Amino acid sequence: MPREAHLLNYLRQLQNRGETHVMLDEEARRILRTYFRRGRKGSAKSGARATAPTVPSPAPAPPPADPAKVLTGSGTPAEQLAALRTQADHWEPARSLGSLRDTMVFATGNPEADLMLVGEAPGYEEERRREPFVGKAGQKLDQILEAMGFHREDVYISNICKFRPALKNQTTNNRKPTRDEMDACLPFVRAEIAIVKPKCIVALGATAAEGLLNRQDPVGRLRGSWHEFEDIPVRVTYHPSYLLHNDAAVGEKRKVWDDMLSVMEFLKLPISEKQRRFFSGK
Repeated sequence: MPREAHLLNYLRQLQNRGETHVMLDEEARRILRTYFRRGRKGSAKSGARATAPTVPSPAPAPPPADPAKVLTGSGTPAEQLAALRTQADHWEPARSLGSLRDTMVFATGNPEADLMLVGEAPGYEEERRREPFVGKAGQKLDQILEAMGFHREDVYISNICKFRPALKNQTTNNRKPTRDEMDACLPFVRAEIAIVKPKCIVALGATAAEGLLNRQDPVGRLRGSWHEFEDIPVRVTYHPSYLLHNDAAVGEKRKVWDDMLSVMEFLKLPISEKQRRFFSGK
C-alpha cells in the first residue's frame, strides 16, 4: 500500500477516537506539503482537460482499515525516533486494551548508541516525568553505567511496555506488564532497534527478558550467556530495583557487574584491573 494510504488510515484512526489535532515535526510538515502540491497540480490538470460536465460516479466505499502498523519514516535516527514517539502516543493496540494508563513514556538517550538497555515498564516517577528510569532504580542504573565508563546520554534506554500498567485506586504502586501489554508495545521496540542499530542489548530483569526472548525463565537461568533478538546480541541481567532490595548483598551486585563486564568486553571497551575487581571482595 502506498505511503499516502498508510497515512490516511492512521489519521482516520485518530479521527475515530475523537482526536482533532496531531503533533507534527518538521519532516512530517515537509511530506505533507509535498502531498498538497502534488494534489493541486493534479486538480489543475484535470480542470484544464474538462470540456463537458460529467455525471458524478457514486463515491466508492472506503477500504477496510489496515491493522495498525508502525511507520518509521525517513530522516536521521533522531528524526525517525521523534516521529515514532508521536505515533506511540496514539497507538491504538495499546490504548484499546483498557489496562494501561494514559501517559506514554517513550525512550531516552543516544539515537545512535552502541548499547541499548531495555526495562519492563514506566513506574510512578517515570510516568510523572515522561522518561524511563528516573526513579531510584534509574539512579542505580546511572551508577552502573558510570562504573562502565558511560554517561546516561551515551546509551539508549527504553522499556518493553510504553505505558504504566494500571491498578485499581493506583497511587505510587506499580505492577509488571502482562504478555498482551508487552506484545502491544513490542512493535515500537523493534522499530527502535531498527533505527538505533545498537551493537548489543541489555535486558534488565525477567519481564524485559520475557518480552524480548519470549521466555519465562528466571534471570538466574538466563544470565551468563548471550541470546538474540532481531539478530542483535542480548545479555540478561537483574533489574536495578533488584539491587535496591538486596542492597547489602555484595554477591548479587557482583553478578550484575559480571554481566556488565561481558558487555564491555563485547563492545571492546577498556577495562581496568580496578573495574574487574568491583564487588569481588578483594
